[in-house]
Amino acid sequence: MNMNLILPNCLNPPPRLRYAPPESRPRVSTGRISTFAAASATTSRAPIQLENKDLVLQRKSTSAMEQLDIERGVCVPFRKYTPETVRTKVLESRGAVLSLLLRGVEIVWSLGLYWSTLMYDCFIGRDEEVVPYRARQLRNLLCDLGPSFIKAGQVLANRPDIIREDYMNELCILQDDVPPFPNQVAFNIIEEELGQPLEAVFSKISSKTIAAASLGQVYKATLRATGEDVAIKVQRPDIEPIIYRDLFLFRTLASFLNGISLQKLGCNAELIVDEFGEKLLEELDYTLEAGNIEDFLENFKDDPTVKIPRVYRKLSGSHVLVMEWIDGIRCTDPQAIKTAGIDVDGFLTVGVSAALRQLLEFGLFHGDPHPGNIFAMRDGRIAYVDFGNVAVLSQQNKQILIDAVVHAVNEDYAEMANDFTRLGFLAPGTDVSPIIPALEAIWQNSVGKGLADFNFRIVTGKFNQLVYNYPIRIPERFSLVIRSLLTQEGICFTLQPDFKFLEVAYPYVAKRLLTDPNPALRERLIQVLFKDGIFQWKRLENLIVLAKENVTKMSSNPALQVKDRRQTSRNWQLERKLDLTDTIKDGARLFFIDEGIRRQLLLALTEDSKLHIQELVDVYRLVEDQVDFPSVAREVVQDFPAVVRDIMLSWSNSVLSDR
Repeated sequence: MNMNLILPNCLNPPPRLRYAPPESRPRVSTGRISTFAAASATTSRAPIQLENKDLVLQRKSTSAMEQLDIERGVCVPFRKYTPETVRTKVLESRGAVLSLLLRGVEIVWSLGLYWSTLMYDCFIGRDEEVVPYRARQLRNLLCDLGPSFIKAGQVLANRPDIIREDYMNELCILQDDVPPFPNQVAFNIIEEELGQPLEAVFSKISSKTIAAASLGQVYKATLRATGEDVAIKVQRPDIEPIIYRDLFLFRTLASFLNGISLQKLGCNAELIVDEFGEKLLEELDYTLEAGNIEDFLENFKDDPTVKIPRVYRKLSGSHVLVMEWIDGIRCTDPQAIKTAGIDVDGFLTVGVSAALRQLLEFGLFHGDPHPGNIFAMRDGRIAYVDFGNVAVLSQQNKQILIDAVVHAVNEDYAEMANDFTRLGFLAPGTDVSPIIPALEAIWQNSVGKGLADFNFRIVTGKFNQLVYNYPIRIPERFSLVIRSLLTQEGICFTLQPDFKFLEVAYPYVAKRLLTDPNPALRERLIQVLFKDGIFQWKRLENLIVLAKENVTKMSSNPALQVKDRRQTSRNWQLERKLDLTDTIKDGARLFFIDEGIRRQLLLALTEDSKLHIQELVDVYRLVEDQVDFPSVAREVVQDFPAVVRDIMLSWSNSVLSDR
């Protein structure tokens, strides 16, 4: 009898990950401070005598928020969400206690009744055969309980650490199956926000919603002053007090689940609610979404392959957002994209590259890129809409993700497991040794037939089983990363069933490793090129081939051929070739300064008692049409005095350290 439905792992405990004493642990990065232990201790200790109860509660919630900040590697100067803010806002309203009591009874009764049906199914042995029905029942239940639960369902649809896969698939429908509220109510909200009648600002507005979501809905309109078409996003009426009330109840109920959550996920259930609440309140404020749009515009301002709508700040507020109308073809209509004569392969290459730039370069990425939020422009560009749900990755997180790619390439599964701890999937101090064989099996099975056959959804399915069977928690920002990559791979397969996601993703990563002057990426490049102290000539050749492929695909996109586009800048003209100038200069500098690298390269050239001239010739042939060697040589000569200075400093440091 299988009881694994929604968190019923507690009835059938999975293999446990042990907490190892420091002297017996595998090597784990110590870049993060272990506030988790402090938070756990706070929740398990009795409060000091005479200490105010509110202060104890505040300290516990503060520890949880501090843990989130440390995991993310960022400092948040202003928060819309804290448990204290939610508590104060809810309890200060008139009739708060009665409202909370009635809503609490409704939630406990509805969820309790649903849970009892699951237990009954298990008791009579029909739990597996009724899963599709129970999953639909859960989706309908969440929809009936209101916007907070719809949003919670959307989050659960991307949390394999909390809910099993068949339920996740059903909850994905909540992404775009939300009924709209009446037009007149929406128009009244717009007029109240603008401070003037609709007719004074818009010459026309659609009679039907273009899209409806759990927090708001969208209309198409035309500005009276300029004749421009715009999209108007309107927040659902009186939703804010409902969200605050439900968040307070969520956190109260979560406090009773801390024991189960610590056992299954390695963290308090309250921490998961805090992650959810923080993101939900950010989505409620449309001024923050306007700021997100402007950030994306800044990031892609020199990229002629990506279209971000501009925002009309003077017409927008906290409950209404007016944006440029995107006249493209939604990715929900693949036939229309093909009929329009859009180069599908070029469009998908642009889309994957844009997604990877968001993730690995900017650290600010679209958290909900489902087909309704992505458009194909007729000139080959990709356009994004709906920026309420975005996530931020710190520089540290981006570097660890690249580390994970490097460790996967090098098949260093122990370090891959350590990367999980550094990213917050595992509590600090957890023994990662039980996970290492599982990671190896997942990766080997996924790429055993070659990268061309790599399928991110299959890998994610296997990873979902791993996180469901071990106390691994997926931090909210990485659940968005997984959803983003899965969704975009799904769009690729819809438009082109034989599309190979990694055949575009790997060339982009290869180009970043070879051309990005960031010292951290230079270090990762060295890690890729040297395995067990041996220089990998074939790997260098593959990186160059893949990087050239990325440049060729991107430069052939129709969006780059438009002559009169203002965004087409000098930087993008250079991208028609693989610019390795800085990489060669840095490599030459490193050869002279770093004795270890110099020794390894000389050994690589003389390995097996023979000169490896042919390998050098092969590499030269790959880059001879990409690099202006006389120009590079001049720059190296001009930089020679600085190199000599660095050599002298390195030598003097070594002499002083010997003494």
